[in-house]
Amino acid sequence: MGKLYLVPTPIGNLEDITLRAIRVLKEVDLILAEDTRTSGKLLKHFEIGTSMQSHHMHNEHKTVEGLVNRLQSGTSIALISDAGTPAISDPGFLLTRACVERDIPVECLPGATAFVPALVNSGLPNDKFVFEGFLPVKKGRQTRLKLLAEETRTMIFYESPHKLVKTLGSFAEYFGEERLVSVSRELTKMYEETVRGTAKEVLKYYIEKPPKGEIVIIVGGKK
Repeated sequence: MGKLYLVPTPIGNLEDITLRAIRVLKEVDLILAEDTRTSGKLLKHFEIGTSMQSHHMHNEHKTVEGLVNRLQSGTSIALISDAGTPAISDPGFLLTRACVERDIPVECLPGATAFVPALVNSGLPNDKFVFEGFLPVKKGRQTRLKLLAEETRTMIFYESPHKLVKTLGSFAEYFGEERLVSVSRELTKMYEETVRGTAKEVLKYYIEKPPKGEIVIIVGGKK
C-alpha cells in the first residue's frame, strides 16, 4: 500500500517551504502538480528530481481511479498545487476523499496557506471565522451575499484582481458601506500590501489603484 501526501508549497516567497516538504517531495515516487510548468520551477530550485504528472480541476475527475490503483499497488504520491495547501480552493479533495474511502493512508503536511496570514494581520476578530473562498460568479451570487450579510463571524474570500472592485462594491451594497474590510495582496512577495478600512474606503482605494496579484479579502462579521 502506498501513501498520499498533501504538500503545501510557498504562496510567493520560496523560503516558506518546509524542510519536511522538501524531503517528502524527494522521497515519493510521483508528484501530482496543478501546473507542471509552475511546479517545475519550484522543484528545480530545490533540486528535486521526482517525476511529475498533471493533476488539475479539468482532469481530476478522470484520473482519480487510476491514481487510487497506483497507490493501492504501493506507489507513494505527493500532491501539490501551484501555491499554498492542496484542496483549499485548489484540486485535491476528490483524490483525498477516494483515498479515505479505500483506507489508503493520507498525510497532510502543515505549511503555507494564503488566508491565514491575511486573517491574522487584518486586525479583525479571528477567534471565529468562516472560509468562503471564491464567491459564485453569476448563479447564486446574490443569494449567497444576502445570506452572508447576516453572518456574525469574520469572513474570508479569495478574489482575482480584475473582479476585486466589483466584489468590494457588492460587499458595500449587501453588508453596508461601513462594514470593516481588509484586503491582502501579493502575500509574502516583494510588493505585499494590506489595505484596511470600511468597505467604502477600501473600494475607493482600489478604484483609484487597480490591483494586481493574488488577493485575500477579510470581512468583519455583522455586529
